[in-house]
Amino acid sequence: VQLQASGGGLVQDGGSLRLSCAASGRAFSGYASGWFRQAPGKERQFVAAISLTGGSGYYADSVKGRFTITRDNTKNTVYLQMNSLKSEDTAVYYCAAGRSFSSRSAGYDYWGQGTQVTVSS
Repeated sequence: VQLQASGGGLVQDGGSLRLSCAASGRAFSGYASGWFRQAPGKERQFVAAISLTGGSGYYADSVKGRFTITRDNTKNTVYLQMNSLKSEDTAVYYCAAGRSFSSRSAGYDYWGQGTQVTVSS
């Protein structure tokens, strides 16, 4: 599975962005998917995950109520809608796919290249 993340950019505090992760290769519907992020000088952290059917999702406490993860298996794409963005959300965001519906990065086998999100205060 090859993953291509897009949709990052510069946004003001309180603004919104929608990230997309387009998959190609093996049947994407057979994989759970997640978003992770990494800020400069910090470890990669879990943001959100969605089950292979899209029926279940869960979030890091830091983004709960502000971010929404969805997927469209007909388009082989996972989305991350980010609202009420804060400066602490600034990071490179990575999408991932794997057999595990997990908050652990080790649970994912395939990773996209990352897209930069910068929130200015």
